[in-house]
Amino acid sequence: MPADFFIDPKLGMVYSKATGIFGHIEALDHMTRLKRHPDFRPEFNQLFDFRPITKVALSNADVKDFASRTIFSADSKRAFVVASDLQFGLSRMFGTYREIAGEQGIMIFREMAEALSWLSLSAEPDPKLFKKLGSPGSEA
Repeated sequence: MPADFFIDPKLGMVYSKATGIFGHIEALDHMTRLKRHPDFRPEFNQLFDFRPITKVALSNADVKDFASRTIFSADSKRAFVVASDLQFGLSRMFGTYREIAGEQGIMIFREMAEALSWLSLSAEPDPKLFKKLGSPGSEA
């Protein structure tokens, strides 16, 4: 799976990470699996690490489509950590569409430390908590 996640219900946090090529199918799969996960609650916060992506295969229409889908509550804090200008621009576009829909808590960061601070987290998640990304049949 090029995008995976794990949920810490005690902290009310969703930790997401994308790797490799990240396109429409991968983004939709991530959103669908997250929404259906039994531990997921819309009021949780999210830390999404986009830095390991090697290629973004999303169009502006894809971003608009994903932004039209409500998963998190309007009060959730969502930090996206990016590595490139393209990732920053597409994430900001997504955030703007969500702001128009009433979700004000999406921030884009280039540094993990800043994202962690904004979410009041002390450290990055342990990579072992993610399922093996890219393996067939891996489920979060």
